[in-house]
Amino acid sequence: MSLPSRASYRDIPLYSPSKAKCSVDLSDNTNLFGMPPAAERVLRETGAAQVSRYPVGYAQELKRAVAAYTGVEPSAVTTGCGSDDVIDSTLRAFLEPGDVLAFPDPTFVMLPYFSKVNALRAAPVPLEADLDIDVDGLLATGAKLIYVCTPNNPTGTAASRAALERLVDKAPGVVLLDEAYAEFARESHLDLAARPNVLVTRTLSKAFGLAGMRVGYAVGNPTLIAEVEKARGPYKVTGLSERMAAAVLSEDVPWMKARAAESLAIRERLVAELQGLGLKTLPTEANFVMVPLPGAPAVAERMRQRDVNVRAFQGLTVVGDALRIGCGPWPMMEAALTALREALR
Repeated sequence: MSLPSRASYRDIPLYSPSKAKCSVDLSDNTNLFGMPPAAERVLRETGAAQVSRYPVGYAQELKRAVAAYTGVEPSAVTTGCGSDDVIDSTLRAFLEPGDVLAFPDPTFVMLPYFSKVNALRAAPVPLEADLDIDVDGLLATGAKLIYVCTPNNPTGTAASRAALERLVDKAPGVVLLDEAYAEFARESHLDLAARPNVLVTRTLSKAFGLAGMRVGYAVGNPTLIAEVEKARGPYKVTGLSERMAAAVLSEDVPWMKARAAESLAIRERLVAELQGLGLKTLPTEANFVMVPLPGAPAVAERMRQRDVNVRAFQGLTVVGDALRIGCGPWPMMEAALTALREALR
């Protein structure tokens, strides 16, 4: 007996980047400097009764904490199981099956995936030669929803303010700005969320060090937020995650900023070391560095054999093959550099 399935699902692979167990794992761009103090306290204080009951629907306490951190009203906030869940919910909220979803290429690897599982038509638009977004190309797709990640994953490059403003002004529908790495960037575009057609997503997985707790959020016009909430549904974030995230946003912003500054200092040191190896790096405003390198997947495999995991990409539009190296405490970077030197021999 053949089981029914969606034809569009048949060629969708599971998201499965190499996660070989390595002592040094720089593949996820997460905060590798330890758990935020407030999160550790909440974990210690969590009792059995809090585990056995559902969290409050739609995460009201967490919304208030996000609102205070971002300077908006709680009605302008939605949350989810990581920012990728918020992105997925946004696509379901504003696009019908068969609609066009436009995004720069290359960008967050989940966008083509979300496009397929939501039965959308993906319209990737290559980045410009200077790695800024191609506003005219994105607009020419006619998409009712345009996604832009800035700083961009995996390149680390940032979209220019002028390009973003022109895109928002001329877009026929919703513009979804993914600022997962905003805390590392020189410039935030959160103020654009005041526009009636803009949603800005962020995460606590990167600078805030809560990747394992899966907490993301979006800020935008309350009318847009209400639609995303419908697609999100209740109970998308665990009670423990909500309490941790609310505490960290309320108490640990100075801790986060100090760790982010340390990451950026390490990033600059890493860039200098890579250039000393004769490698060129892309300009980056995130907590990682992208290194265009022919044969990058094979180099990454040789690094894994030396107990270091970095993310390899093959045939990226505009970039080609490349390694993406996250920034952690310097001893981890020294190990990565040693493995890279040996892998390049």
